[in-house]
Amino acid sequence: MDSLLDRFLRYVKVETTAVDETEAYPSSPGQLELGKILVKELLALGLKDAKQNKHGIVLATIPGNVKTAPTVAWLAHMDTSPEASGKNVKPVVHKKYDGKDIVLPGDKSKVIRVAETEGLKELKGKTIITSDGTTLLGADDKAGVAVIMTAAAELMANPEIPRGPIRVVFTCDEEVGRGTAKIDLKEVNASVAYTLDGGSAGALENETFSADLATVTITGVNIHPGLATGKMVNSIRLAGQFLTRMPWHRLAPETTSGRQPFLHPYVLEGGVAQSKIKILLRSFVTKDLARQAKILQGIAATIEAEHPKAKVEINVKTQYRNMAEYLVKEPRAVKLATEAIKKIGVKPIFEAIRGGTDGSRLSEMGLPTPNLFCGMHNFHSPLEYACLEEMELSVRTLIELAQLWAKEKQRAA
Repeated sequence: MDSLLDRFLRYVKVETTAVDETEAYPSSPGQLELGKILVKELLALGLKDAKQNKHGIVLATIPGNVKTAPTVAWLAHMDTSPEASGKNVKPVVHKKYDGKDIVLPGDKSKVIRVAETEGLKELKGKTIITSDGTTLLGADDKAGVAVIMTAAAELMANPEIPRGPIRVVFTCDEEVGRGTAKIDLKEVNASVAYTLDGGSAGALENETFSADLATVTITGVNIHPGLATGKMVNSIRLAGQFLTRMPWHRLAPETTSGRQPFLHPYVLEGGVAQSKIKILLRSFVTKDLARQAKILQGIAATIEAEHPKAKVEINVKTQYRNMAEYLVKEPRAVKLATEAIKKIGVKPIFEAIRGGTDGSRLSEMGLPTPNLFCGMHNFHSPLEYACLEEMELSVRTLIELAQLWAKEKQRAA
C-alpha cells in the first residue's frame, strides 16, 4: 500500500495535460517526461525490454513462466484531461476519511459533498487522495498507471506466481480521443488486454456507446449589413434554427440516462458567411447512429428549402464502436476478469459506459479489451479523488487475473 501510494503521488505531480488543438503526438511534453520515468522504474523492476517508442508510448514485458498461456496486456494512459488544470498538482492524503464533506485546502470553495457524490459515504475510514482544489488530481488515469506498476512489481518480486507473458502499455492522449492512434497491435503482441481506467471497486466495463461525430457546415451569404436587404443569409441565425430543431426532450444527454441514446451539439463556431456545429452521435446500438444522422440530414434539408441561397452540409465521421460487439469473440476476457474480482472478495459490477474507452477501439481493431476499476472518482474536475484501498484491490485483481490466464491455452491463429 505504501509503495502504491508513493507511486501515485509522484506520478500526479508530473503535468501531462493533453492538448486538443495540436497535431503533435503526444500533444504535451509532460507525457514524454512521465514515460521516461516509467521506463526507468520498469527497468529497475527487471523488465529488461522496457522502452518508450518513437510515439512516446511505453511498452514492457513481465516474463511468463507458463509457456502455453496467452499473452495478456495491461494498459493505462499517461495524459490527463484538458478540462481542468494539471499543472502543479498538490495531492492531499486524507487518512481514515471521516465520512463528511471534504473541503479542499487550496480553494475552500471547492467541496466534495457527500450528498452530491455517489459512493463517497461508503468510503468512510478509507484513505482518500484529492488535489488541493486548484487543479484536478490526475487519478484519471494515473491511478491506473500506479496500479499496473505496483502489480508488475509484485509479480517480479514473486516469480513463483504462475502467469503467462504480460505486456505493460502506457499510452498518450486518450483524453483527446487519440489514445489508440499510434498503437501498433503487432508491437503490443497480446491476445487479450485490459484497460485500468475505471472507478469503484468491482466495476467491470464490458460495453460502451458506439460513437460518430457529425460536423454540420452552414454556408450563408455575407454582405455589408447596410446593404443586406434581400441579399444576406446569416449562417449564425441558421445555425440557431438548426439547433432549435434538434430533439431536446429526447435524444439529448441532459434528458436521457441508462441505455438511452443521444445527439449532443458541443461546439458552435463561425460568422455570417459560414458556421460549423459539431455534434456527437451516441448509441449502444450501432445501427441507430445511421438513424441519428438521418435526423440531422432532415433538418438540413428543411433549412435549405426555406433558405435557397444557403447550403447545409453534414459530414459524419466514425469514432468508435460498442466493445460488446467484439468481446463476444473472446468471452474469456470478461469471464476471467469476473472470476478475478470475485476471488478478491468483491462483487463484480457490470457497467455499460455512456462513453468510450481505448478498449472500444482496441476491441474493434482485434484486441479484446474490457475496462477494469482502479479507484478513481469525479474525474475531469478539481473535485476528483481516488481511494487507496480500491486501488489496492485493483492490484490484487490483476494478480489473480494473471494466474487465471496462466491456466488458459493460447488459441490457434
